[in-house]
Amino acid sequence: MNLWSRISPIPPGRLRTLSLATLANTVGSGMWLTGGALYLTRDVGLSPASVGAGLSLAGLVGLTASVPLGALADRRDPRTLRALVQLGQGAAAAAYLLVDSFPVFLAVAILEMLLASGNLAVRAALVAVVAGPQGRVHAFATLRAVANLGIAVGAGLAGLALAADSHLAYQVLVAGNALTYLLSATLLLRLPAYPPAAGAGRGPGSRRRNGALRPGAALRDVRFLAVSGASAVLALHWTMLALVVPLWTVTRAGAPPPVVSAVLLTNTVLTVLLAVRLGRGADDATHAARSMRRAGLVLAAAMLLYAATAGLPPAASVTLLLLATVVYTFGDLWHGTAGAGLAYDLAPPDALGAYQGVDGMLAGLSRALGPALLTLLVLDGGRPGWLAVGALFAAVGLATPALTRWALAARTAPDEAASARTPAGRAG
Repeated sequence: MNLWSRISPIPPGRLRTLSLATLANTVGSGMWLTGGALYLTRDVGLSPASVGAGLSLAGLVGLTASVPLGALADRRDPRTLRALVQLGQGAAAAAYLLVDSFPVFLAVAILEMLLASGNLAVRAALVAVVAGPQGRVHAFATLRAVANLGIAVGAGLAGLALAADSHLAYQVLVAGNALTYLLSATLLLRLPAYPPAAGAGRGPGSRRRNGALRPGAALRDVRFLAVSGASAVLALHWTMLALVVPLWTVTRAGAPPPVVSAVLLTNTVLTVLLAVRLGRGADDATHAARSMRRAGLVLAAAMLLYAATAGLPPAASVTLLLLATVVYTFGDLWHGTAGAGLAYDLAPPDALGAYQGVDGMLAGLSRALGPALLTLLVLDGGRPGWLAVGALFAAVGLATPALTRWALAARTAPDEAASARTPAGRAG
């Protein structure tokens, strides 16, 4: 018995294939995240302001693809659909080689973001059908650990191109990113096909008409939106680590710039080591809600620790920054698996893709709005800003179990009503 079969409730070969596809994909992501902005500014010649504005606009437009492609994954084979989307992403990534002006850059960036947003929803649907109800959160945690490893490897490879800082090196970086999508799509096709079951899209419930799930039902499911929205608010912590903490470290905590790398490396290493272990116990909505409550409280504690670094001597500041990051990472990992568990378990079984699309769209809105909101609140507001964010995280975490019970009550009500309408003598 190999390692995969000992730790995974899904067929080990399928989890291994998903992991290899994710690794290939995220190596490319790490390359582009590290070197893409420098390629566009230093090699293409765009201004940093135009690159930032273009990526922000493209990111917002891209969110519109999340729900439609997720819904399509409910009606088609998600394995084949995701492979096709990744082929499209490879073409969009390669199209950056043709960028020579802002309009061309914006067109390519919008196409890339549309495909990337849709790909996340399709990926969630694929993980659900490959792993099943008992294994999907475990698979999500495993793939997250693999993704962090892939991004770290990609960042290291991008460093070689950045060190060379030449036209050829940047061209190789862009082409390498495009090729990783092709490799990932090829690996995905090693999985079996997963055509939708007969009768998919049918069943009881207020979101249905004549037994069929109404178009856009996920966007009108207020109770699901409340729970997913709570998770999206907690997702603001991603912006805290990626943007606010690095800027705070060098401007207010008085730590030298290399400490930023140490902070991010600490998060990456702990994520790779602990993602699967901390992801246990979030397979159903009730347990996932408790994990979300814990995540909110732990993230709030991390915000307090980051706030305390201001004005300390350098050695003490660095020590507290690293401690805060350790605490943050625990909250981050609990939030990630709890969010996945809630989004999966509160969705109708025949509409997982559409509901994951809504969940991803709300998280994407959080990532889009977070930078402007949090830099203003924390970097301009100082310690009171950190305290406000911490209070928000704690409040959302504490509210999640009640919101989840509300959502679960709506899910069980149609079944009870259907049982009450069953004629006597015909039950069962």
